[in-house]
Formats: sequence, structure tokens, C-alpha cells
Amino acid sequence: MRPGRVTLSIMLNLKTADPSTPFNALSPYEEMGAYEALWCRDKASFKIIADMVRDRAETLLSDLVPPSETKTCAARTLDHLLSSGVEKFGVHVRPDASYPVRLLDADNPVELLYYVGNWGLIYTPSVAVVGTRNPSREGAARARNIARALVEDGYTVVSGLAKGIDTQAHNAAIDAGGSTIAVIGTSIASVYPQENAELQLEIAKNHLLLSQVPVLRYSQQGPGGNRLFFPERNITMSAMTCATVIVEAGETSGTLIQARAALKQGRKLFILESCFNNPALTWPSRFEQQGAIRVREYADIQNAIGSAQKADSDR
Repeated sequence: MRPGRVTLSIMLNLKTADPSTPFNALSPYEEMGAYEALWCRDKASFKIIADMVRDRAETLLSDLVPPSETKTCAARTLDHLLSSGVEKFGVHVRPDASYPVRLLDADNPVELLYYVGNWGLIYTPSVAVVGTRNPSREGAARARNIARALVEDGYTVVSGLAKGIDTQAHNAAIDAGGSTIAVIGTSIASVYPQENAELQLEIAKNHLLLSQVPVLRYSQQGPGGNRLFFPERNITMSAMTCATVIVEAGETSGTLIQARAALKQGRKLFILESCFNNPALTWPSRFEQQGAIRVREYADIQNAIGSAQKADSDR
């Protein structure tokens, strides 16, 4: 890491910050502008950007973009965030010591994370609870029960803030007095679905909201292009947690992207027994053959990953 660039994280209050201040020195603000600039280029993707710095530990995003372009994109990003009602947010850039090392297990690790809320939750033991946007009543209840049990065992509940299973998991964790992290598939300037606007605000205020989605690119392209960000966030969600629990998912669900990522990244993958009992689904057995764990009761999860609270007390 280069001298003078030890810290590549920043929290900005857009109502009080002097936009010129961050550029008094090389900074995470500059890296944010470079990240946005790279994403404004044709055919940009997480893989292409990751390839630019792969195996080159000292290469920063700002090395790849002209300073004038970096500064322009940073200013445009701040303007867009402020006009969208985002008054305070933070960024963490991959070379920074505070960047979660476990995210490097993804095939194409994200170079920058936007966040709102309590960044410290990123370091807590966490489990992802995910599934379909249209769960059965029983599936919704199972998601709530698992989230509550994980909170009791000392885990932070991670999900993607989609409707359905994700919403049930976030709300159950909050109602149980625990912590939750939402890894969203939109930029932090957007809300999707709109019915979760209040939940997103609650998580941003009292928990942690994360996004790897570039603000400018997301605002400039339509739903067709932006929908591709959602499966990418599932890969990040898997990497940042010690395990993923699939509550309910269809045969072509985007949740299966996270299932594949979890196994590839060496994370525990749990699939509820009810998924195996659905004759219309072939994926549960396929993933079980690859190492996924069948869950007949919560104790199956607890036995495989233990209790975070017990682990803390044993130290």
C-alpha cells in the first residue's frame, strides 16, 4: 500500500461537508470518483474492473482514471446523492485495512462499498437468510423463526431487502432486538421495492445498509441494465457471511446464484427440508450433492456453525 494512502474509508455528511476538502490529499473520496468514472464507461462490469487491479496490490482505481474525470464524477455523485435525500454516507475502498478480507473470496471482489449506518456490523458474525420474493405463508414464518433464532445465538442477520423472505428476515431480526445488514441491489440513492422504503430507512439509521452499485451508472440506465446488479449483490452477500440459509426459492430463482457462490467460496449452505419436499424443485438435491446441508430443524444450523454468543464467551 502506498505511503499517504493508509486510510481509504470516509464518512461524509453532505449537508456540512466542504466538497473541496477531500481533494486536499489523495483520498477515498477520489477513489469514489474513479469508481464512478470507470462504471460510466461502455461495457463496465465488476469483472472488468476487478481485472484491472487483480494481482496488483498497489494499483488504485484513481491510477486508472484521469484526475479531472475523477473529480467531475465525484462531484456529480455527491450532487445526485444529496438531491436524492441521502445526507450522510460512507465509502470503503478495497486496499483499505478496514475492508473486510472475506469479501476477497468472491470471484470478482468489489472495489468499493457505499454504506449508511453502523459499519462496525460488517465485522460481526453473520448469516444470510434469503429466498423467494413470493413466499408461502409457511415460508414467511420459517424465515422469521430462523432470523429470531440466529439473533438469539448472537448472529447478525444479512439479507437483500427484497420483498418476501428478505423482508421477513430483516423485520424479524429487528423485532427480536438483534442487528441486520441489508445488501441492496440498487444504489444508496434508490429504494427497491418502494414498499420497503421505511424498512430501508430503519436499517440505514440503526443497522447497516450496503451497496456496491455505482450511483451514476444506476441513475443513467434503465431497469433492464440495472437488474444485473441484483445477482452480483448476492455473491457479495455470500462472501461477507459465514453461511447462507435458503428458506424457499423457485427453480429459476436468483437466490440460486447465492447458493452457487456460497459453495464456491467455502461457506456453509443450508437448505430447508420444505424445499426438498417440493416435487417441482430439482435444485435442492443438486446442491446437497455438492455439499449443502439439509435443515430439518434449527438445531441443524446451530450444530454446523455453532453459537456466536458461545464462541465469544469461550474466548
